[in-house]
Amino acid sequence: MEVPRCMSTQHPDNVLTPFFADRSVMQGDAEIREAYYAYSHLGCTEQMWDCEGKEVDAFVVKKLLSRYEAFFRQRRLGEDLFLTLRVPNPRVERAEAKVLLETLESIPRSCDAARLFYGEDGPPPVFEVILPMTADSCEINRVYHYYKDSIGARENQRCFDQSVKEWLGCFHPGVIHVIPLIEERAPLLAADRIVDEYLQKKDLPWQRVFLARSDPALNYGQISAVLLTKIALQRLWRLEKRLGRPLYPILGTGSAPFRGNLRPSRVRDVLAEFPSVQTFTIQSAFKYDNSEEEARVGVSELNQSARCAADEVDEEGLIRIIDRVSERYSESVATLAPIVNKLAGHVPPRRARKLHIGLFGYSRQLEGNSGVHLPRAIGFCASLYSLGLPPEILGLGALGKNELRAVRAAYRNVDLDMSDALRYLNEGNVRRLPPVIREEVRAALDMFACEIDEAHAELSHRIQEAASSDRGIVEAGELIVRAGALRGFLG
Repeated sequence: MEVPRCMSTQHPDNVLTPFFADRSVMQGDAEIREAYYAYSHLGCTEQMWDCEGKEVDAFVVKKLLSRYEAFFRQRRLGEDLFLTLRVPNPRVERAEAKVLLETLESIPRSCDAARLFYGEDGPPPVFEVILPMTADSCEINRVYHYYKDSIGARENQRCFDQSVKEWLGCFHPGVIHVIPLIEERAPLLAADRIVDEYLQKKDLPWQRVFLARSDPALNYGQISAVLLTKIALQRLWRLEKRLGRPLYPILGTGSAPFRGNLRPSRVRDVLAEFPSVQTFTIQSAFKYDNSEEEARVGVSELNQSARCAADEVDEEGLIRIIDRVSERYSESVATLAPIVNKLAGHVPPRRARKLHIGLFGYSRQLEGNSGVHLPRAIGFCASLYSLGLPPEILGLGALGKNELRAVRAAYRNVDLDMSDALRYLNEGNVRRLPPVIREEVRAALDMFACEIDEAHAELSHRIQEAASSDRGIVEAGELIVRAGALRGFLG
């Protein structure tokens, strides 16, 4: 069984609606068609199925196998193709906590459907789940042991005069893999310890660990997010060598430079930046804001590449830079929060999801600044790009010449990523923003080359005008979409 190089996801960062969707907000059966499209047309060998923030579809496997029978006769779910469930984290999403249990309960039923379809015993179609916002090994151990002890072992329980196995049949798989999705600074720097503790007394052939890319950027800035990833990957690589057991990092890359800069045209650059990553996420903008041929070629290039050793970095030096950049970034974002939140409400949704705010979810609070709440990363990015302020530049004012030299040594694509981002700068709009933001822009222009996209600048000027007027703000939604189309991603 080969661990995938590409994981298709449902992140709603796309501008364009795919041809198989019957509306711009994808949900339900459109996401079943999307999974098939990612497997059959684009060549992705894994689909992440999001079970948080929406109604649980417990029959995903049955629907895929019954609707696309010929394809799945040739490519077996659970062996040739992965279907990986992302579940809610009960610590954070209290109102959704029991959705975790519903999702875990669906795994043996999916296995039954696959056995009926293939007519033989074989690998289960679903055998891994992703736990977001993992902070320590206890959280992933709870999921692992709940499934193992309460679901996988249920067949051995007695129910009146029979065993549950005699009554209902087998409960396969007996155990599942749990993938920690690590999103915050302290857990990222402790990723190796979290994985090491989790693997104690478990006979697992491999372990995957998912490193977020968007939320660290949202919390600490672009530079900090990349440097945190570099340190985490180095520590995981060293742990892998010490344990003698494969550890396969997943990196949550989006199309916006702020969220990873993984687009078909940038595949080689991202592979070079993160050589020890096994799996890269292919989000919606990659799939739908490029031509099908471009997306397929990009996926093929990832599939044909090979994982290598992690980059060696100076951890102590990079942590000092992260401290400086994060503090400056937090100061800058605090001044932008009102306009970002105002515009984010007009970024069009692309997936049917419950909002992660208020009573039914979690909000994104800027770390180190308890009074500042932000939209999710895609809405945050879409708002700032649309204003002509690429979020990548926030925090750059903290870098002196020596720090910039150290960043360039560790983050090989920093000039390329910043150049890609600065295309969407509108200096005229920036003049109307707080002084600390103007200082960030001056620092960015001193450090990096900049070639402005004039068509985007014109749209961002109109968005700024619309945002400054309550009557004009409704127009901003249409303009945000047009600006996103020029960029090739919404946020």
